[in-house]
Amino acid sequence: MTQQLKRNTTPIKMRNYGRIVQDMIAYACTLPAGKERESLEVYIAQSMRQRNLLWNKDQESGIQRVREDILRLSDGQLTCDSAVFQQLIAQNNAQAAKKKKK
Repeated sequence: MTQQLKRNTTPIKMRNYGRIVQDMIAYACTLPAGKERESLEVYIAQSMRQRNLLWNKDQESGIQRVREDILRLSDGQLTCDSAVFQQLIAQNNAQAAKKKKK
């Protein structure tokens, strides 16, 4: 038998990300620390960044802002301190520096 997931009826905390991102964060909080959780954190961050860019076209959406939002949405359970996430931040900073030079 497969386990059916119940629809989340809690209010959406940040509308610009939507319920799916909020549900992914809630699921990631249930996973034990490890490679799967780190991979999910990075995927969530990339998804949040894309959604934030669509929602706020006039505002630059850095990965640091997304990191703060993940921390807020997970009530401090997801800290995004993995090496993969740090590499993502470094790539984002390099891209931002390249844009400023132009």
